[in-house]
Amino acid sequence: MPFMIIARDRPGSAPLRTELRPVHLEHLDRHAARLLAAGPLLDEDGATPCGSLIVLDTDHRAEVDAFVAADPYTTGGLFAEVEIRPWRKVFLGGTKYT
Repeated sequence: MPFMIIARDRPGSAPLRTELRPVHLEHLDRHAARLLAAGPLLDEDGATPCGSLIVLDTDHRAEVDAFVAADPYTTGGLFAEVEIRPWRKVFLGGTKYT
């Protein structure tokens, strides 16, 4: 079952996000086979990153916890909070799942 990771940045942390982004992307690349989706959450202006949304396909919550703990955005102190929830695919890429 996939898990949805919703992380919100600490206020005023845009420079830190920019600094950590290259190593964060490397982290995502290492796990690309299990990523269903990943990208920044945006402020109301539709342009300013304020967090992250990642959907990781794994059956084990411990793997999700380890993925989040190893993310440079986490280790670098970018996130103010992280929420992890199981997620059920119903539609993905035009495919309907039951």
